[in-house]
Amino acid sequence: MKILIIGPSWVGDMMMSQSLYRSIKDLHPAAEIDVMAPAWCRPLLNRMPEVRRALPMPLGHGALQLWERRRLGRELRDEHYHRALILPNSFKSALVPFFAGIPKRTGWRGEMRYGLLNDLRVLDKTAFPLMVQRYVALAYPGAIRSAEELPQPLPWPRLRVGETESAAAVKNFSLDNGRPLVGFCPGAEFGPAKRWPHYHYASLAKSLIDRGYQTVLFGSAKDQPAGNEIIALLPVNDRPYCRNLAGATSLEQAVTLIAACRAVVSNDSGLMHVAAALDRPLVALYGPSSPDFTPPLSRRARVIRLITGYQRIRKGDDAQGYHQSLIDIQPEQVMGELNTLLAAGKEN
Repeated sequence: MKILIIGPSWVGDMMMSQSLYRSIKDLHPAAEIDVMAPAWCRPLLNRMPEVRRALPMPLGHGALQLWERRRLGRELRDEHYHRALILPNSFKSALVPFFAGIPKRTGWRGEMRYGLLNDLRVLDKTAFPLMVQRYVALAYPGAIRSAEELPQPLPWPRLRVGETESAAAVKNFSLDNGRPLVGFCPGAEFGPAKRWPHYHYASLAKSLIDRGYQTVLFGSAKDQPAGNEIIALLPVNDRPYCRNLAGATSLEQAVTLIAACRAVVSNDSGLMHVAAALDRPLVALYGPSSPDFTPPLSRRARVIRLITGYQRIRKGDDAQGYHQSLIDIQPEQVMGELNTLLAAGKEN
């Protein structure tokens, strides 16, 4: 069986989609799975053993470009895929499999996709409360009506990184100073409202440095200023042990370096899901966004959240844009969770 997946466009969603690929392999061990997604996804897809090929989606997010999608679909006809699974709910995401003439095209009902999909599922959000459940359900017949009917436990995402590869990355970035690494992921989409304050990260970094660790900050170029703010609050003598690599690594390099971390502290972000998939001890910090829909999928993850429910908020309460519920999470509480995780890691 040859299967084409139209993958999601966000790091966290792409990581959670691996549970679908693993489920397909459980059902059909000989299945060949190709995933079409933005080119930046390749470093993640290449580390998923279930995926045969990562096919680049050259069109930008939000661009319809009907004729270009038609061209892409017609180019895939010679692959003779048996089935397509479309993970995004948009109209345009269903066009390539339709133009490719794939016989069975499965997805949740979304933006007027009647005809484009011929295995159209109607989503009951209460029956599948987690995004990962909604992805995995597409591998099974539409007769499955709730998450309870899916195999338990679900196969969670797992990325493969070799120890030699991680050690080489640590050396490449001159982090091999004898101090174990603790990774910070201080960025998040939609601005500061989903971010733990930089001054809390700085306080936590100092505590870790005093205990003999070094901290490494990961993220994109737009997270670099937040990283600089964290370092600026540290005593001068501690700054060499806090490296801001936001915007200084490729996603591939970030993955290999996170794999080398003794533990990770992260906001609700794509890199949080990467850390979970690498099975790193993880403290995940949530504010207005909720872990009830997209939690870190790892038994070594601890979630700290001081409020309940999902809040549709894009601005924080204070002048710097932070949300009060994240301001209220104190570094001592995070350090307590980290100590527990780090101690468990030494025992293992």
